[in-house]
Amino acid sequence: MRGYYANKDDIQARLRRIEGQVRGLQRMVDEDKYCIDILTQITAVDSALKRVAVGLLEDHIGHCVAEGAGPAGGGRKDMVAEASKAIGRLVRV
Repeated sequence: MRGYYANKDDIQARLRRIEGQVRGLQRMVDEDKYCIDILTQITAVDSALKRVAVGLLEDHIGHCVAEGAGPAGGGRKDMVAEASKAIGRLVRV
């Protein structure tokens, strides 16, 4: 079972909202809306995706990394390295 399993419905709902926002962006471009208005909406989509990513990362650290770092988990260094790489990808522009 994945760490995000308990929050799966919430994650799916958030992703559907983001999908709708992206479709809205496409409409804005089709309708030749003002550039700044489109950029504002892009920022909103980007922020929403980052919130989902941070939530997934928290779930991963709380579930997967914690299990790997527990008394029976021998992959502590590997799990921490994996989480660190995920954080690096998240904060990269």
